[in-house]
Amino acid sequence: MNINAFTPTPPEWTNTAIHAHEFCCPNCHASSLEAVEVWINRRSPVMTENYRRKWQEFYQCHCGCVWWAWSSDRPKKASLEDDLPPTNLDNQ
Repeated sequence: MNINAFTPTPPEWTNTAIHAHEFCCPNCHASSLEAVEVWINRRSPVMTENYRRKWQEFYQCHCGCVWWAWSSDRPKKASLEDDLPPTNLDNQ
């Protein structure tokens, strides 16, 4: 994955990006976490109707597809506790 996703200048590979309407690769449906390159366009934020900023996030997928989506479309995690393994206390 690209270590410096916040460089001000877009990498050349972003030139071919297509807009993904779901927050995953439109070609193979891989998660953004599976991308081999990432770039976030923080120089050009857009204001939402409730005055929050959103950015374009660009991903180069392992399948070769280059896609982008709005940061505001990123799925929210239900809860950190959902990701934790069960403990012995859970079985009591």
